[in-house]
Amino acid sequence: MNHPSPQFAHPTAHRRRWPAVAAVALLLFAALAALLAHHGWAPYGFERDANDWSAAHRPPAARAVAVVVTSLGNAVVPYLLALAAGAVAVRALPVPRPSRRAVLLFFAPVLWLIAGQLVRLGLMQVFARPRPPRMNWATDASGFSFPSGHSFTSAVCAGLLALAIARARPGAARAAVVGAVVFAVAVGLSRIYLGVHWPLDVLGGWLLAVGWLALGTAVAPLSGRPGS
Repeated sequence: MNHPSPQFAHPTAHRRRWPAVAAVALLLFAALAALLAHHGWAPYGFERDANDWSAAHRPPAARAVAVVVTSLGNAVVPYLLALAAGAVAVRALPVPRPSRRAVLLFFAPVLWLIAGQLVRLGLMQVFARPRPPRMNWATDASGFSFPSGHSFTSAVCAGLLALAIARARPGAARAAVVGAVVFAVAVGLSRIYLGVHWPLDVLGGWLLAVGWLALGTAVAPLSGRPGS
C-alpha cells in the first residue's frame, strides 16, 4: 500500500500554513514595491546590465525559443491550465459527485486567476513603472512594467494545477510542484531575456503570485476530497 509523503499526509494541518505563506509573500512584494518607489521606479544598475546583456546575446534560434516560452504565460494557455486544475479537483470528488460542488470546483481556479489578473492590472497602473528601452525589445509588450504580468499569470495557473494534483494524487505532488516551478521560472526569465521587463518586475510577479495562490488556498482550498 502506497502512503503519501509526510508533507502532504495531513492536509488540514498543512492548510493552516497557507495564511502565513500568503502574509510573508505579500509583505515581501510590498517591501519590493516600496524599494522601487524609493528609487523612483528607475532600474537598478544590475537590472540595466541584465537588459543590456540580453540585447547583446540573442541569436535567432534562442530568440525564437524564448518567444514560444513567453507565449505560454499569456492568452489562452494559462486559462486552460486553470480549467485543468478544476477538472482534476472534480475528478477527485467521491462518486456520485455533488453537482453544485463539482461546478464550483471546476470554475474556482479560473475565477481566482481572473480575480488575480484584475488585482495585478490595478497594481501595475498604480505603480506605473516604465518598461526597459523599446530598442532592446525582442517581442511586443504593452502597459507598465511592475509586476510582470506573464510571470504572475504563469506562476498562478501552474500553481493552481500543481495544488490540485497534489491534493488529488499526493504521490505526484513533488513532480507537479517541480513542473510548476520550472514553468513559471522559464516564462519569467524569458521576459527578461526578450528585454520587455526588468529583473525586479519578474521577481515582483512571482512574489505576488505566491501570495495570491496562498491566499486563495487559505480562503477556499482547491480540493475534491471529502471533508476538506
